[in-house]
Amino acid sequence: MEITIQETVFFILAAVIVGCSILAVTTRRILRAATYLLFVLFATAGIYFQLNYSFLGAVQLTVYAGGITVLYVFSILLTSTDNRHIEKIKRSKVFAGLIAALAGAAICIFITVTHSFGSYHLTGGELPVDAIGKALMGTGKYQYLLPFELISVLLLACIVGGILIARKR
Repeated sequence: MEITIQETVFFILAAVIVGCSILAVTTRRILRAATYLLFVLFATAGIYFQLNYSFLGAVQLTVYAGGITVLYVFSILLTSTDNRHIEKIKRSKVFAGLIAALAGAAICIFITVTHSFGSYHLTGGELPVDAIGKALMGTGKYQYLLPFELISVLLLACIVGGILIARKR
């Protein structure tokens, strides 16, 4: 069995995603967690580019790796408090989290082993960007202008709330 360059790149990106995901949830420093999240989002964009989903990869880089990570770092720095009041996690919670993680891994492995994944190929190639734009910014059925605007208002409210919390100190 011969491993191609694409498979090698995929395995490297998958290892980066798994490793940085574990580091993001196990680190005690929140800025490091945001940095590890950034690496996960970059590697996810790399997988999108490898699948020839260039528009989705570009959106992943600009919106998530760029915008959302900057928003996280901004929120962390704006609302960070004194680190002397950090409580240790109880052993029972660590044990429950470990059992939940093992159960989730067992379910994922079971589904992966029992499901027969067929090879799915798109016949038309990548969807044109203008069709995606019309679907995102349209007001008709199955178009997403209202959810897009609601999310932007929610993000604005979060930023204003963070500023108000920081000003009270």
